[in-house]
Amino acid sequence: MSLPVDGPALQGSDVIIGDDGLARPAWASTDPLMRDYYDNEWGLPVRDEQGLYERICLEGFQAGLSWATILRKRPAFRAAFADFSPDAVAQYTDADVERLLQDTGIVRNRLKIEATIKNARATLALRDDGGLVDFVWGFQPAATPAPVAHADIPTQSPESVALSKALRRRGFAFVGPTTMFALMEAIGMVDTHLVHSHRRGSSGVWPNPS
Repeated sequence: MSLPVDGPALQGSDVIIGDDGLARPAWASTDPLMRDYYDNEWGLPVRDEQGLYERICLEGFQAGLSWATILRKRPAFRAAFADFSPDAVAQYTDADVERLLQDTGIVRNRLKIEATIKNARATLALRDDGGLVDFVWGFQPAATPAPVAHADIPTQSPESVALSKALRRRGFAFVGPTTMFALMEAIGMVDTHLVHSHRRGSSGVWPNPS
């Protein structure tokens, strides 16, 4: 079906057709950095410990801020936190916290910085019980949403509530239910790409998208 450029793909849908002819949600349609993130990373499975630890921490830093802000600061976050190596960050001390509070490249929030260190130590502890990846992916739901419009996308789910509680019991911080649902979206555990988006069903996790 031929669709108009720079207009809604379908009446009632929140996708926008870009100059390349591809349909994306509004949040991924203007900022080149967000568009690249949407096209090439968001919603694809993350199944390695370091990558998953990074995503958990960045979602925690995003709380109260825009994801675009976090994405722009991502190189600085990686430099500050040893490329999100859990083994390295777990060794950070109070002196490192004070140092990072002076780092203008990252979000200088003491509680979030301390949570990143705490989460590294919790990640190491999980290695004795199957590891972070299996632990998080164990909360994958049996079905995924099929949103047509942004308003159709939930902000949390029973699984994100359960994951939040389980991670907190294991010593993680800044892992609330809404933050964990955002994580689940970002790593492909649920597919909240809008039904008419060119990325819908691209993760391979949900081979029969609605």
